[in-house]
Amino acid sequence: MRAAVIQTTSTDDLEQNLANAEGLVGEAAGRGADLIALPENFAFMRREGRAFPCAQALDGPIVGKLAEWARRHETWILGGSFPEEIPGDRRVYNCSVLIAPSGERVAHYRKIHLFDVDLGPDGGDSYRESTSFAPGDEVVVAKTPFGPFGMSVCYDLRFPELYLRMAAEGARFIAVPSAFTPQTGKDHWEVLLRARAIESQAFVLAPAQCGQHSPDRASYGRSMIIDPWGLVLAQAADRPGVIVADCDLEDLDRVRSSIPSLRNRRL
Repeated sequence: MRAAVIQTTSTDDLEQNLANAEGLVGEAAGRGADLIALPENFAFMRREGRAFPCAQALDGPIVGKLAEWARRHETWILGGSFPEEIPGDRRVYNCSVLIAPSGERVAHYRKIHLFDVDLGPDGGDSYRESTSFAPGDEVVVAKTPFGPFGMSVCYDLRFPELYLRMAAEGARFIAVPSAFTPQTGKDHWEVLLRARAIESQAFVLAPAQCGQHSPDRASYGRSMIIDPWGLVLAQAADRPGVIVADCDLEDLDRVRSSIPSLRNRRL
């Protein structure tokens, strides 16, 4: 399976973000991708503490755009995440969707773990996702022609039990669309991604946001595609773009056969 991972620098301009994403999806399709993965907040990167003017339902125009692109290019598309409205709640879900080449929405995942942290010593870099987001509560492993596909978003990466649960449900690919902060990304991003690939013995697709989104918000970038042995097959530069890698399922079977850690687990 040829996977393409897209890296963007999204802003709070919805239409411009969608236009940028559409161009990069077209580039990825032109490079023969069977699946194209977009990052977290690909359609709208809000300024910290602001509202979500584009919050919408699963059948709204953002998912409609993803379905249109999937049909046009006859490819699978992972819509990293968008703000899904919750009727009767001012909060939203941070929702990732998987679209088939037919345009059908095959699966959706609502981010389970919310980023409530204090990064600076004086509390200057504080994030409270729980004030604006509601947590999901379902582990999602979708069926695809290239094998079970596990879904997660950004901060989920720090919770290995989620990925081991996906592996137990047969996941051969795991997506981690993200917008890691520069502070955490420089020390933790690659380490955690490679650890999740090694322990889950799965391909990890990690499309990321990069660069300066607004005066008060930036992301680390360095999108990656990692194989089940933990080797980095492709890594993005520090700018928007597309990376591509061929994910050989025979390699995955060979890793799981040589070190059968998933079978050897004792719970």
